[in-house]
Amino acid sequence: MTEASPSLAQHYHQRTKYFPDALPQGTLNWAEQPEVYKTYPLGSRFDLQGNLGSVEQASDHWWQRLSQFLFHSYGLTAKFTSSTGDTVYLRSAPSAGALYPAEVYLISRGTSQLPAGLYNYQVKTHSLVRFWDDHPWQRLQEACFWPPALEHTHLAVVTSVIFQRSAWRYQARAYRRVCLDTGHLLGNIELAASLCDYRPHLIGGFVDDAVNDLLYLNGEKEGAIAILALADLLQVEQNLPRGCTALPSDLHPSDGVNPEDDGLLGAIHQASKITSQADKSLEQAQTAKPRQLPSSQYGFPFGNNASTAVTPISWGDGLEHLTKAMLHRRSTRRYRGAAISLDPLRQLLDFSYHPELYGAQGFDSQPDYFDLSPVQALAAGVTPSLPRAALRA
Repeated sequence: MTEASPSLAQHYHQRTKYFPDALPQGTLNWAEQPEVYKTYPLGSRFDLQGNLGSVEQASDHWWQRLSQFLFHSYGLTAKFTSSTGDTVYLRSAPSAGALYPAEVYLISRGTSQLPAGLYNYQVKTHSLVRFWDDHPWQRLQEACFWPPALEHTHLAVVTSVIFQRSAWRYQARAYRRVCLDTGHLLGNIELAASLCDYRPHLIGGFVDDAVNDLLYLNGEKEGAIAILALADLLQVEQNLPRGCTALPSDLHPSDGVNPEDDGLLGAIHQASKITSQADKSLEQAQTAKPRQLPSSQYGFPFGNNASTAVTPISWGDGLEHLTKAMLHRRSTRRYRGAAISLDPLRQLLDFSYHPELYGAQGFDSQPDYFDLSPVQALAAGVTPSLPRAALRA
């Protein structure tokens, strides 16, 4: 019996592991570092700076919530001077090497506050630029296989990545980085939504090329990674039940891919795309109910089954400690080397695995973030079939 060829995902995983002979050689050419801010020379501007403070009029409340939501999701929170003398701005969501490959788009169905069209979140100026003023909602629904969440909501968030921002430093391994960065950003969006009375319904099953075309993205250099229908919890008709909108990509063999090929990053992204032929599988996925993990679902790799009973993390009044953590979170290379005690580990696992307990802690009690079983699989040491599988399924 002939041995099956490894999938492109397995090939990519092996080729981009860290080991001495595979580490990039030489020094970085800082003059060639890509710009980390996307600009649009034309379009209508909506300034969000004035909506971060107190509300003077009731009509300002909608804008304040949207402003706070975007700021806590991906806004600028600090700056420092690099070794080259350049000013580097840090954001509320972490990014490998502070390269920030992700972009955040807002699609409006059309509201009294935000006209229908396509918007890019301008991180540097904390503003929205409306770069297309058409009515794109039906095209978005079609590209996402008509999910129920988009029937009742009026705003959607799309996160994309510009590959070269990370590939400049991490080369082919950058695809690992952009998926990790996207995961951090999606986590921030979920937490920021809890602060601002939104509920994001994460959509992982969509036709990549259709969404890229909708947002005028160059599919060879950038691409949409996740879509979120943004429900307004202050509107009764938008209090929607959770659904299942994850759709796994097809597996592709690695035949024809040269291990030294510079196009390995692009190849793995192309292989994980979803085509318009996937609607039947998504229809089945949408009818499935997300599974809920029992409190004993996870175990510890110490050789013992530890109790999962834990006192939840204290988030303070109005989640004030969460807000502080999001605004002051920083990366560090100065590790103490000390062991983490069991109680904080239990708290982290409890918060990661049990959203059914969020309501008592001040969070959205019905978060719609796929199924937690891929997280369970990762915790158990099982590698997903594709790097994007943690976002897709």
